[in-house]
Order: sequence, then structure tokens, then C-alpha cells
Amino acid sequence: MELTKQTLLDFIKSQPKPQTKRDLARAFNLRDHEKIPLKKLLKELVGENLIEHLPSKTYIALDADSKTQDGAPSVAILRVIEVTLDGDVFCEPAEDEEGLPPRILLEPGNHEHGAPGEGDRVLANIKYRKDGAVTARIVRKLGAIRDKLVLGRAVKAGAGWILQPVNRREKDDYMLSVPSDQQDTLEHGSLVEAMVQESRNLKRPSAKLHAIIGHDDDPKAISLIALHEQGLRVEFPQNVIDETADMVVPPLGNRDDLRSIPLVTIDGEDARDFDDAVFAEKDGDDWHLIVAIADVSHYVRTGMSLDREAYKRGNSTYFPDRVLPMLPEKLSNDMCSLRPKEDRACLAVHMTIDVQGNLKKYKFVRGLMKSVARLTYDQVQHAIDGKTDATTETLVDAVIKPLYAAYKILDAARERRGALDLDMKERKVVVDAKGNMTGVMLRPRYESHKLIEEFMILANVAAAMALEAKQAPCIYRIHDVPSNEKIDSARAFLEGFGLNLAKGQVVKPALFNNILSKVKGLEHSALVSQIILRSQSQAVYSPDNVGHFGLALQKYAHFTSPIRRYADLVVHRSLIRAYNLGEGGLDDGESRRLHEVAEHISKTERTSMEAERSSVDRFTAAFLSTRKGEVFAGRISGVTRFGLFVTLLETGADGLVPIRSLPNDYYIHSEEQHALIGRRNGILFRLCAPVRVMVVEADRLTGSSVFELVGGEDGAEVPGYMPKSTHRGHMPKGRRDKGFRGYKDKDKHHKKGKKGGGGGGKRG
Repeated sequence: MELTKQTLLDFIKSQPKPQTKRDLARAFNLRDHEKIPLKKLLKELVGENLIEHLPSKTYIALDADSKTQDGAPSVAILRVIEVTLDGDVFCEPAEDEEGLPPRILLEPGNHEHGAPGEGDRVLANIKYRKDGAVTARIVRKLGAIRDKLVLGRAVKAGAGWILQPVNRREKDDYMLSVPSDQQDTLEHGSLVEAMVQESRNLKRPSAKLHAIIGHDDDPKAISLIALHEQGLRVEFPQNVIDETADMVVPPLGNRDDLRSIPLVTIDGEDARDFDDAVFAEKDGDDWHLIVAIADVSHYVRTGMSLDREAYKRGNSTYFPDRVLPMLPEKLSNDMCSLRPKEDRACLAVHMTIDVQGNLKKYKFVRGLMKSVARLTYDQVQHAIDGKTDATTETLVDAVIKPLYAAYKILDAARERRGALDLDMKERKVVVDAKGNMTGVMLRPRYESHKLIEEFMILANVAAAMALEAKQAPCIYRIHDVPSNEKIDSARAFLEGFGLNLAKGQVVKPALFNNILSKVKGLEHSALVSQIILRSQSQAVYSPDNVGHFGLALQKYAHFTSPIRRYADLVVHRSLIRAYNLGEGGLDDGESRRLHEVAEHISKTERTSMEAERSSVDRFTAAFLSTRKGEVFAGRISGVTRFGLFVTLLETGADGLVPIRSLPNDYYIHSEEQHALIGRRNGILFRLCAPVRVMVVEADRLTGSSVFELVGGEDGAEVPGYMPKSTHRGHMPKGRRDKGFRGYKDKDKHHKKGKKGGGGGGKRG
């Protein structure tokens, strides 16, 4: 087949799925040097609006008679939110427009005033294709919104104001200009948002007051700072709230009636919403399990302002003193909360497992359920241990014990398949009614927690299997195999404990579990767990399945919490469509945008994690600010070229011990040994080594704390660690430079003032 513009277009039109460049080259039998004309023709077809270059780097033909949907805009103002490395430009509606998705691909074209960049606003023609996809073509650029918004503390300075940023990465203060209508409301210590402006003042840049959001002496301002810093959406737009006003629980209709089944919710004491319920019963030699999840897809439909807002948020964010939900309160705490004794719409999965914990069959249904009880982890654990209360006494035999028996089967199956078993203690910041941190506690880890975890994992596996069985779109939760570089690094370090991470073996979680079991109960077990944790890949969302390494599962998708994760909502919609479960299923446009959706919600998840972490940092810094000069026990939790990070055992607070405060020496940062090593005297400070530190500084607004070592003259080593050879590890005092040359190959030790990464630091 000869390659021409028409034959290329005809071929793309004839294909049932999008085509990659490789697909097209193969179809036309093109060799490497013949692919240049192909790229040129593809570019021309895209420019003529005959085909579309999708974010998945594939091509699809466009319908010539694409028409505007009823009630949807044909022209809209869009804001550019991303320009990819491939040159794809993505926009969002500058204003909330009915019928527009939250992410729109801008079609390539000859732009009169240059290609748009992030922050630019454009007037665009909106195109609606028959397959549900929405794209846009620029009419004209409207100008950029590139001003930088800074969050900080307003400080009175003579007749004027200064803005002190709360982000520790901001090094400069700003001259703060205050509009006349806000001068009476601004106070010394107010937390404000300000727009940085171009300034001719070389001594100090300027910013204009944008909004007053609180005061620095308000404990509740701490999480407010964290969410503003990450650009999280605080308030729901009024049109989003309005869409929830008349929502009611649907009637039974065609739903399965599950109200006679004694489903229960099991959550923490402080949980406000209950979006999953469980049930188990013996079924001959097998077990019948039910996991019922709030039917969020019934209320949140594609195209609604509610859906666009949920997509933008991506997930709920949890702070010590508040929750920033993905959905408005009417849904998150009412319609989609499986309250006891109340009818609630749900999407449920019936699952049958054998005595080995194998999933034999599953069935997804849309139902109406009525939880018989709202239980807590403590209640269930006490009931299992024989200490029932008024609520659990009537449920222990018929409901709780069968759940526990099924869990034991699933737990044994988990152990057999070798899921990664990292026992990392989770800390909880304790906050009083006024928002003040009063301390930190370790979250208890009961078997009741593991029970719910195993039921949810099984339901997630069933969801992935069900969608694959129907060849339906799915957003998987993937966790890739650790990279060879990270494995090699972990192997080299673990050798110091006589632990062998053998080369040449297929990397499986069981390989790490074997090492963890050997150090369980030993003083250095925390360090080994940290090293193994740091060797792991990051879990993300993707429509391309590579399995979940940590859980040792080949098929895994998030299904169990659509109230707080958009990924789960997409999975629900795909199940509804694939199994003909009624309205609210995944449409064609969503199916085509799965790569974009997965990338977006992976990003919002990381943003939330950063906000949660910085909030905890600020709460703990506020707590430590009242205890300056006190000495605490801790462990080295991070080793960098500029100092040590230490985590206090009492509170879990983190602080920096600057390299300038370490005992007098020239320190080399050894990445391989996870240590700072003194070049002259061989003093060593290793990751996870026990230390004692004094609190020197603690800033509640930036969340930064500075510590000073107490009694660190001899360094800090992890008991039981023996480096493979002295030239790669700790050097005894007096060795000085002898035998030190080995560092030049493995580690970084640049002199102070020289250019280069990594490096060492000089003290004294």
C-alpha cells in the first residue's frame, strides 16, 4: 500500500482503535529512513483537523460532522494548565461551564501570536465528537495570568507592611501594598495571600494584598497554610453545592434488595463517613463474602459541576484538625455515608473464596442496603477477644465471628503469596478542640484493621478481574518492581548486617520479607525496614496494568472508596457500563481520556500527601516551640550533604541538625552507606542511628525545626552494622586519609565552594 495523505487517512479511519506511529509504519511497510514522510503527513492531517494526536501518542480520525451538544457552549474561554514534553496543550474552563470536561486538549494549529503557554487564557471553538471526546481550537489568545500568589504573615513596619512568606523555600520578604478598602481589616500577624508584582526596588520585591485568610496565632491556621500552600480547593463553588440540594436516596427499583443482610461498617473512632460495609457467611466448603460500597456514581454523573469539581480535587485530603473532602458534605457525610438503620444506595460485590483464600467467583450488583451497626476497630477487636458491649453482644456470633474466620483465610493466603510485610508504625497527631496539638500517639494496629484491609483488597482484585473479563476500561492501582539501581543500593547496604539480597534472583516481595523476618525484634530492624521501603517504586494510577508488586497481585484496582478517590469513581462507572447496571456508566469520552485522568489523579494524590506532611510538620513545630532547650531521644531519619534530619521518638517531630553544628571535621555524604563520615577523624553519623538532640528553633508557620546534637562527639552508628570494607564504611579515629581513596569512586565529597552535586560539608 502506497503512503499518501489520503491512504494514510483512510487507513486510520478503518481501524477500530487509535494507531501509534509504529502501527502505521508497520501497516505501510516503512523502513527507518521512510518514517520521515509519515511524520510529515501525520502533522499535516492533524493541522487540517482530519485526525487527532491523542495524549497516549496515538492517532484517531475525526468526524467531519462533529456537532455541538445540546446546551453545551460552542465557544468558551479556556486557561492553559499544562504543556507536555510532546507539545500537547491542555486547558481547563476559565469559568465553570456546563457540558465542558475539566481537561480539554487544544488542537495543534498555526497560532498567530505564538503557541500558548501555561497560564495563558484563550478564546476557543469547542468541538464535540461522536465518541464523546471534547477538543478545542484557538480563536485568539486573551493574555496570561502569570502572577505569583504568595502566602505569608503580614508584619507592621513603620507606616507600611512587610510580607513574610510561610513557605520555607521562599528566601525573601516582600513590601506589601494594601488596598484602601482592606487597610482597616489587616492586622499585625494576619495570614494573607498576596500577588507578587514587578518591582524596580532591587532591595526588596513587592506584593499586593489579595486576601486575608486568618491570623498566625490561630491554631486552626496551621492546616489552612498547608492547603493554601499546595493550591488545594477549600470551598466548594455554590453551583456544585446547589446540585446536591435535592438529592435523595433512590427507591429500590431494579436494584438488588440487600437490606435483610446484616452488613456492618467498621471504622475508626473519629470517622465521620462510612463508605464500605462487609458481611461473611459459610457456604458449604467455601465462604460467601460481600463488600458493599456507597454508590457515588448514582449521584455524581459525568458532565455535572459536581463531577468536574471532584476531578479537580482528585481525592480527599486529611489534616490533623480537619478534612478537605472530594465531595460536598451532603454526599460525603449523608447520602454516601452508610449510616446504620438507614437505606443507602450501594454498589456491592458478592465473592466466593475457598479454604485456601482463592477467589472462585464474583458478581457485582447495584443494591439498596441498610447497615445493622456502625462498629469501630476497638469494638470488633474486643468482641473477638471475648469482651462484648451492648452493640456487639447481639452481633458477635452471627456477624463478627464469621467475618473474622473469613479474614484468617485471606490473611493466610496473603502470607502464602508473599505480599510485602513492612510493619511501619503510623503516628497520629493529637489535637484538642481548639486546634492545639497536645501530643502524638501510635495508632493501634489490631486484627480488626487487617480484617477490613483484606476484605477491601479482595474487592479491589475482583473489580480489576471483572473489568478485564469484559475488556472494559480500567484505572489500575499499580506498583512496579523496584529498579535495578535501587536494588543494588539496598543490597550493598544490607551486606553490613550480614543480610544477603542475592543477585540473579527474580525480585519478589518474599525476597524482602525473608530479610525482614531475620531482623524482627532486633535493634536495627527499623533501619532495615527503612532501607527496603526506600528501595520501592511509587504506587500510581494507570490504565496500563503492570501489577501491584507490594501486594504480590497481578490485577488490582481501587474500587472501595469513591467517596474520597476519583479513581474508584471511574472504576464504578466502568463496572456499571460493562455489566449493564443502570445509569451513570463510563462514557466514550471518559474512556478515551483514561491516561489523562490517571496522570492527573496521581498528581493530586502526591499534592495531598505533601500538604498532609507539611501540616503535620507545622503542628509538631508549634508543639516544640514551647519546649525549646529541652533534650529528646531520636533517630537519624535522613542524611544529606548539609546535615542530618532527626525524628524524635516521643512526638515523631522532624528537625534538622545542620552540618555546621556537628563535631569539628570535614564531612563526606556517602549515599551508598547512608551516612555522613568525617574525613579527618572518621566520625560517622548513619541513617537510623540513635541520637539525643536539643530543640534550638521551631517555627510553627514554616514547619521547620532546628536541633543540636547532645553528646555526639563520637558520632552515631547503628548497633550491629559492619561495613563490608573499611574504605567503604566507617574509619576508626586516627586513620585520617589512609585508605580513604575508595570514596572517590563510590561517594561524593566536593570541597566547600566548588561546583558539583552531592558533596561534603566542612565544620570548623
